[in-house]
Amino acid sequence: MRMRSLRRGLTAAAVPAALALLLTSGASVPAAGDSTDRWGGDKGGGHHDAATITSEPWGTTGGGEAVERYTLSNKGMTVRILTYGGIIQTLEVPDRRNDPVNVVLGFSDLDGYIESGNSPYFGALIGRYGNRIAEGRFTLDGVTYQLPINNPPNSLHGGDVGFDKLVWDATPIQGDGTVALQLNLTSPAGDQGYPGTLDVQVTYTLTRDQKLEIHYTATTDAPTVVNLTNHTYWNLQGEGTSSILDHELTLPASHYTPVDATLIPTGEIADVTGTPMDFRSATAIGERIREPFEQLLFGQGYDHNWVLDRPDDGSLQLAAKLRDPDSGRTLRMWTTEPGIQFYSGNFLDATLVGTGGRVYRQSDGLALETQHFPDSPNQPQFPSTTLRPGETYDTTTVFDLSRGRR
Repeated sequence: MRMRSLRRGLTAAAVPAALALLLTSGASVPAAGDSTDRWGGDKGGGHHDAATITSEPWGTTGGGEAVERYTLSNKGMTVRILTYGGIIQTLEVPDRRNDPVNVVLGFSDLDGYIESGNSPYFGALIGRYGNRIAEGRFTLDGVTYQLPINNPPNSLHGGDVGFDKLVWDATPIQGDGTVALQLNLTSPAGDQGYPGTLDVQVTYTLTRDQKLEIHYTATTDAPTVVNLTNHTYWNLQGEGTSSILDHELTLPASHYTPVDATLIPTGEIADVTGTPMDFRSATAIGERIREPFEQLLFGQGYDHNWVLDRPDDGSLQLAAKLRDPDSGRTLRMWTTEPGIQFYSGNFLDATLVGTGGRVYRQSDGLALETQHFPDSPNQPQFPSTTLRPGETYDTTTVFDLSRGRR
């Protein structure tokens, strides 16, 4: 299993050219291949509705940094992204009456993210290291590094001030039928205890066929570890409307990584057969979530990494399918990553009010985080997350939304 696409010799200057090719070609993942309608577009195939990207001021941080909100829109989808944390604040798709419905969780203003510390990581870009590192400590090339302990006794999602709490530089890009937002960030050596200066670029692209693509690249001037992801919470019924326990989830994964009581992997790659962790066929999330299975007790629900059944070729492969049976709305996720973390919103505790003015309770949203495995720097049998000078961290995830036929 590959650790990532490491493209040696691909410089940062080459990335905009690759992005331009994507925008002009309309490149996309393979067709879903079932009886669903795609939103928007021209069924004749000859004309594509114009896509737009606009920005607006969206407040300032406590340190006085200005934050902008970018709106990427076409006929079938509207997504709003903040320069604070690279956060997907809303993602709207039409219902069967063609009215827009927001299907992701978040806050209605910047203060919501800052004052809460965005403790649930709603919609955020996560780095340097998504997920947990045991006791906030790892050794690389004989040197031990200590990270903040922000999820005792472990380090979670990059530390106290991860990429989700920083303001990114933004560049809007207009293509032929597509729009994109390129976000850049430099994390200096020693940031949150991590070695090496890391230059990160994340590009959100709204394609002409109603997909949202996230392309991550990073380079370093010294050996380090990297595991980037996005922490969007989904509710395909509509933000703030219901629990996700009736959503049907499919994960093409025969194995997962069991955890201890602190949610750190034990190192085992376990078979899902005969356990509540088997989502190889579509299963309602709530069907087995209350079973007395030790792993569910540790996580107070699902909060685990699944090992995707996929070729080791760096290609985009299906990582998850999520369907709301009531609306028929379906999300497919494609990725180049080897794993996916499914988190069933176990710690939403009715203390946060979302964009629609409703309180978020347990399981009102779920996260599907494409990734390398948790605690990989301390688990040599897992795919490596080490990045060295001269290498480029390069990975892609695609959100593909569709709705069922009447």
